[in-house]
Amino acid sequence: MFGKLFAKSNSQKTQNTEQTASHSEINSSTVTDLSITEKTQVIEEALSAYRSVNFPQGVLAVCLNFNLDGGQEADLLVNLTMPFPCQGELEVIAQTLIESLKQSVSFNIELKINAVRSFSLNGSDNKIKNIIAIASGKGGVGKSTTAVNLAYALIAEGARVGILDADIYGPSIPTLLGLKNAKPSSHDGKLMTPLKAHGLSAMSIGFLVDENDATVWRGPMASGAFNQLLNETDWPDLDYLLIDMPPGTGDIQLTLAQKVPVAAAVIVTTPQDIALIDAAKGVAMFDKVKVPVLGIIENMSYHLCENCGHKSHIFGESGGVKMADTKQTQLLGQLPLNINIRQDADFGESDIIGNSTGDIACLYRRIARNIAGQLYLQLDNASPITPTVEITQ
Repeated sequence: MFGKLFAKSNSQKTQNTEQTASHSEINSSTVTDLSITEKTQVIEEALSAYRSVNFPQGVLAVCLNFNLDGGQEADLLVNLTMPFPCQGELEVIAQTLIESLKQSVSFNIELKINAVRSFSLNGSDNKIKNIIAIASGKGGVGKSTTAVNLAYALIAEGARVGILDADIYGPSIPTLLGLKNAKPSSHDGKLMTPLKAHGLSAMSIGFLVDENDATVWRGPMASGAFNQLLNETDWPDLDYLLIDMPPGTGDIQLTLAQKVPVAAAVIVTTPQDIALIDAAKGVAMFDKVKVPVLGIIENMSYHLCENCGHKSHIFGESGGVKMADTKQTQLLGQLPLNINIRQDADFGESDIIGNSTGDIACLYRRIARNIAGQLYLQLDNASPITPTVEITQ
C-alpha cells in the first residue's frame, strides 16, 4: 500500500540537502472515505519515513509533541513541538500530504529549543540559549552579509534571534541592517538596549563610534570592547545569538573561545583556493580551543546568468565540498554570487524580509535550518543520534 513519492521545493534547484521520503499512496477514489484516525496514521507514517540531513531518523524521532486538528471536511492542522527551527522543511512534507490526501494540510510548529551552553547576562534574568560564531579565515568572503541573512532566516523559521558585531575594526552590521546612524539607549544607565531591525536584536561598536573614525586599538582594547558589547547589552531572551566574528585567528577569537560559552562555530568561505587555505586555519583554531565547528558555508559558489541561466564558477568549483570532506565536517550550503544580495546589503535590506519564500530566501533558510538542526543533532544530549551508554553486570 505504501510507496515513494518525491517532492521538490523551489530552492532545491541549486542544492539538494533536504530529501523527501516515502509516505502513503492513497487511491483518489477512496481518499475522502478515510477516517480522521486513518488520516492521522498516514501523516504519522509520512513523518516517520521522511529522511534528510536534519532528520536522519525521521521527523517523529525528534518531535516532542504531535497532535492533529481537523476532520473529514475541515483543513487538517498538524501541531508539532520541535527542538529546532524546521518550518520550511516541513512545508515540503505538507505539499506531498496535500497531494495524497486531497485535502489542505498545514503544520503549526511550536519551538522548544534547549540550551547547548546557556549564557546568563550579568545582573539580568534574560538568557541566551545558544551562541554561534560566524567566522572566516580571511576578509572579503561575505561573512557579515551571510551572518545577517542567516539571522533573518532563523527569524523566518520562528526563532528568537540576536546578532553581535564582533568586528571591532571594521563593523558592517549597522549598514547591513539599515541602522547606520542609529544609537543605542539605556533604561537603567548600566546596560545598553540593543537596536531592532525587523525583529532582530543587534549590537555593534558601529552604533557607538562615528563610521568615519578609525578604531586604532591594540588587541587587549579590542577584546575588552567585545566583552562590553556582549555583557553590557540588555539582550532579550534569545534562542540564538549569532556573533559576526572578525576575519582571522586573533585576540577576539581567543577571547570569545575562552570567556564566552560558545555553542559552536560556522565557517564562511568562497571556493577560491586562497580563501580555503585561510578557512582551514579557522577550523583548526576552533578545534584547538574546543569549540565545535558545525560546518562550512560556501559563499559566491556560482553565478547564474540572468539571460541564459548558465552557471559559472567564477571563484572555482566545489572547494567548500572538498574542505568539508577533508575537515570531516558538513557542507551546510552553497550561496550564489547574486547582484540582489549585494544590493540588499548596500541598502540595509534583505530578500528574506520582503519575500521569505523566494529562491534566495529559501537558500538562506535552508542553511539556517541546517545550522540549527546540526547544533541539536551533534551537541544536544536529547539528540536521537547521541550514543547511549548501558552498564551491565
